[in-house]
Amino acid sequence: MSPSHSSSKHSESGVARLCGSGTSGFLELMIFHPIDTVAKRLMSNQTRLFVPGQGMAIGMANTNKVIFKDAANAAFLKKYASLFPGLGFAAGYKIAQRIYKFGGQPFVNEFLNRNYKTQFNAVFGEKTGKTIMHATAGSFVGIGEIALLPLDVLKIKRQTNPEAFRGRGVFKIVADEGMGLYRGALWTAGRNAPGSFALFGGSAFVKEWIFGLEDYSKATFFQNFCASIGGSVASITVAAPLDVVKTRIQNRNFDNPEGGVSIIRSMIRNEGFGAFFKGLLPKILVVGPKLVFSFTVAQQLIPLFHHKFEEMGITHIGNTVKTA
Repeated sequence: MSPSHSSSKHSESGVARLCGSGTSGFLELMIFHPIDTVAKRLMSNQTRLFVPGQGMAIGMANTNKVIFKDAANAAFLKKYASLFPGLGFAAGYKIAQRIYKFGGQPFVNEFLNRNYKTQFNAVFGEKTGKTIMHATAGSFVGIGEIALLPLDVLKIKRQTNPEAFRGRGVFKIVADEGMGLYRGALWTAGRNAPGSFALFGGSAFVKEWIFGLEDYSKATFFQNFCASIGGSVASITVAAPLDVVKTRIQNRNFDNPEGGVSIIRSMIRNEGFGAFFKGLLPKILVVGPKLVFSFTVAQQLIPLFHHKFEEMGITHIGNTVKTA
């Protein structure tokens, strides 16, 4: 990981990570938001797109309508523009999430390393303990992401259920719904805990066991790329079932909420167990590259910001503490 907390008043690692991870989140948003909308709309769809006995053209038409909604028959540019609903919410959520996740996990890992390293090593052994410690830190950070849930809820509703916003502005919705914007928080935590465990644990596993790195901060571009692929695919697959449930909880109309247990029963009864993995392939093809992209960009930008801030006198040399 990148340098962790500095003992200086001006922590170059903290400031550089803030700017690097925030910039990576912004770039990720601009590039990948349209495909994220496609994945969310496919996950929210509760009908069969390709029905046995019907032609492929009908299935493609159904898919086109689910993805582009009212713009299904519009020109290409209008179709593409229709994939950007909720961009403001997405921007706030994605940038905050990347800063929190990429910037927060190393601090939690450092805390565990400083206070519980002996226990992890005693249970798992030195190498495996190091990997599990990274995964555990990721899991704690993932659970804490529920603090950002209202932004995620508003983003998903704009992407999949824009009718929920008709006649009401954002501030009116926030005032009306209050804690209702945290609906699905337990399901989100239930998804994030194993998902973030697999993300950071998978990445650490690749660096530790495949590349044999002792100091993860010395990983090359290629090593970070491969580690991110391993962690991303593991995370997305592990979190997929609860991610579908979470998305369906959040995309309901504000005045017609539905609980997770009810949604699960309905999915099993009407769609079968395969429904829990709806949108998995688009998510692997989209979210995987997003995580790889943002992780790589953050790792490249953090040192850049670090040196720039030193030149400007904002931060000082010689106070960083490295952690693997």
